[in-house]
Amino acid sequence: MIVCVCKSVSDRKIRVAIADGMDSFDELQFELGGALCCGKCEESVRDVMEQSGVCASRCRVEHREHVHAAPLTFYERKAA
Repeated sequence: MIVCVCKSVSDRKIRVAIADGMDSFDELQFELGGALCCGKCEESVRDVMEQSGVCASRCRVEHREHVHAAPLTFYERKAA
């Protein structure tokens, strides 16, 4: 499954990288490029790391039920 569409990083690539010794999110991000462009895949990359057993020590994932983003404010533009 593709985890990062921007850089075409799959869960398989992440698992192979972990098996080859990469054990931190920063290292995976640097080597594979995931979560560097838009950042929408960061949680998915961290989830794959957790499923691979790496997260207990290195990927800094905190289990959260739901992450609430800051509310967005939209402003209407008026002609001068």
